[in-house]
Amino acid sequence: MIASRSVKKRLGWTIASLIVLIIFTFLLGSAVGHASLSFNRLLPTLMGDGTAKENIILFSIRLPRMLITLLAGMALALSGAILQVITRNDLADPGLLGINSGAGVAIALYYLFAPVGEKYASMFPLVALLGGLLTAAIIYLFSYQRRIGFKPINLVLTGVGFSMALSGLMVILISSADRDKVQFIIKWLAGNIWGADWPYILTLLPWLVIIVPFIFFKMRTLNVISLDDSVSLGLGTRLQRERLLLIIAAVALAASAVSVTGGISFIGLMAPHIAKALVGPRSQRFIPVSILLGGWLLLIADFIGRNVAYPDGLPAGVVVALIGAPYFVFLLYRTK
Repeated sequence: MIASRSVKKRLGWTIASLIVLIIFTFLLGSAVGHASLSFNRLLPTLMGDGTAKENIILFSIRLPRMLITLLAGMALALSGAILQVITRNDLADPGLLGINSGAGVAIALYYLFAPVGEKYASMFPLVALLGGLLTAAIIYLFSYQRRIGFKPINLVLTGVGFSMALSGLMVILISSADRDKVQFIIKWLAGNIWGADWPYILTLLPWLVIIVPFIFFKMRTLNVISLDDSVSLGLGTRLQRERLLLIIAAVALAASAVSVTGGISFIGLMAPHIAKALVGPRSQRFIPVSILLGGWLLLIADFIGRNVAYPDGLPAGVVVALIGAPYFVFLLYRTK
C-alpha cells in the first residue's frame, strides 16, 4: 500500500513537472526569437490588446508553430510507446522501423511528380498516412510466419531493413527531380517544421483526439501484450488482432506528425524510455508521461534550433538527432 502511494505520488509529481516545463517553454518561445516580444506584453497580446506587430509575431508566427510542434512531439512519443510495447523492445521507434521513411517516400512522390505545389500541402497528412500504412503492411507481412504467427523481433529487423531501403529510394528520387522542388524535400527530410500555420493544427489534432482515448482504453491490453505470447494468449487476449489495431494506431500517429514536421526520429525512442525510468513500465503510468515528455522534447528542440543559428536556424530534426543518436548508442550498449 505504501509502495503504491509512493508510485502514484511520483507519477503525479512527474506529470505536474512536465506540464510546468511545457508552459515555461511556451512562454519562453513566445517571447524569445529574432523578433523580440517582451514578457510583460505576452498576456496583453493574448488578451487582444497587442499592437499589429505583436499580434503578427505571436498569433501568426510563434503560437501555431509551437502548438504544431507540441502536438507532433506527443504523437511521435505515443507512437513510439505503442511500438515498444508491441515489440517488447526499448529500441523501437517509428523512424527506426521504417514508418517515417515510408511516409517520406509517399510525400516525395506526391510533391515531386504529381502536378501540385506547396499550396496542396494540406494533403500531406493523408499521403503520409497512406505511405506509412503501406510500409507497415509490407513489414507486417514479411514479419509474419504461417505456423508461428507474428514475432516482434522479426518486425524490428524487417523494419530496419525497409528503412534503409526506403532511404536509398529517397536519394534516387531527389537526384532525378527538379532542383526547386528538391529544396523543399531536403528541408522536410532534415525535420524542418514547415507546417507552422493554423490550418495544419487541424490536420494533426483529430488524430490525437481519436487515437489517444483509444490507447487509454487499451491500457490493460498493452500490459498483457508486454508479457510473453503464451501468457497473453492464456489470459484470453486476441493477440494478433490487438497487435494489428495498435500498429495501425501507431502508424497513423507517426505519419500524421511527420507530414507537418518533416522526418523527425528519436522522439519515439527517447520519450517512452525516459518515462519508464521515471515512473515504471506499467502502461497506465509511462504512456501519459511519454506523451507529455515527447511534446516538451520536440518543443524545446525547435526552440533551440530557431535561436541557435541566425537567420535560418537549425531544423528541429537535426537538434533531436544530435541528442537522440548518442542516446540510441547508449541504449544499444546498455541492452547489449
